[in-house]
Amino acid sequence: MRRAALLAGLGRVAGLGLVAALGLSLAASGAVAQTRPPARPAPAAPAPAARPEPPSVESAYAAWQRGRYLTAFREATERVEALADPVSMTMLGELHAAGIGIPQNEERALGWYRLAAERNERNAIFSLGMFHIEGRAGLTRDPALARPFFERAAALGHVAAAYNLGLLALAGQGGEVDPAAAARWFQRAADLGNADAQYAFAVMLKDGNGIPADLPRAASYMQRAALQDLLEAQIDFAVMLFNGQGLPKDEARAASFFRKAALRGNPLAMNRYARLLAAGRGTRPDAKMAAQWHITAHMLGAPDSWLQDYVRNMDPVQREAAEQGARDWLR
Repeated sequence: MRRAALLAGLGRVAGLGLVAALGLSLAASGAVAQTRPPARPAPAAPAPAARPEPPSVESAYAAWQRGRYLTAFREATERVEALADPVSMTMLGELHAAGIGIPQNEERALGWYRLAAERNERNAIFSLGMFHIEGRAGLTRDPALARPFFERAAALGHVAAAYNLGLLALAGQGGEVDPAAAARWFQRAADLGNADAQYAFAVMLKDGNGIPADLPRAASYMQRAALQDLLEAQIDFAVMLFNGQGLPKDEARAASFFRKAALRGNPLAMNRYARLLAAGRGTRPDAKMAAQWHITAHMLGAPDSWLQDYVRNMDPVQREAAEQGARDWLR
């Protein structure tokens, strides 16, 4: 999530006209002017005090990001009172919905979302859809009721709304199962930069599900998701690189993506990287590290019979060092 009346100075014009008329009268009656002082001009009415500018929406969001939720609440409230700002209404909805800085109140959150949605604020519209998905604030939990909100938000460029519509179409929630529609929604969100959508669209392109199979395009979208550090995409893209699916075979680059995913704690990637280390494919051979990665994966519940045999046949001293390395890594 993100986020007076114009005063007209007519009194000044009228005053100038009055002074000009008085000057003409005094010039015609000089004697009167000498015996009676001119009338003291009436004091000008004080100008109304300038209304202070409300905080910027950037200031309110900065306070939110720094964990200063009461400040964010106060500044968003000031913006709503001064400008009826729909972005700030959405922020108030988020604060009430999550109960951060203020007591949680889903009904108030719903009210703020509805006010902002009336002003076409896409994040608020999306949140209304999510309230129906989750059944919050007493709303009926029903994907079919959420879908129109997601469609409206997606039409305004909301990325997560487009991705959610893809998920609903793929699962047949709130309507018929429609892989073709799912692919369209995933592509829309993917092209707007959403990593989850890039991965989902890549898988559909690989499988030819709802869209003609296209391995080069699948590899392109998979790479985009992998470069955004989406774990599943890193593993699948490494497999595509290793096998040369949709792009030139590159074992060294495949090994680097398996290693990244392994370092993030994925046991499947640990075993894949261990096999490459054991065989010296895409990386220099390293028996100890191969065993250490496999033992770690095995401790995490991912067996691999080939690697188990590999470790069993190792030098006992080297195997013990690998086992100790695995225990240290998991500590």
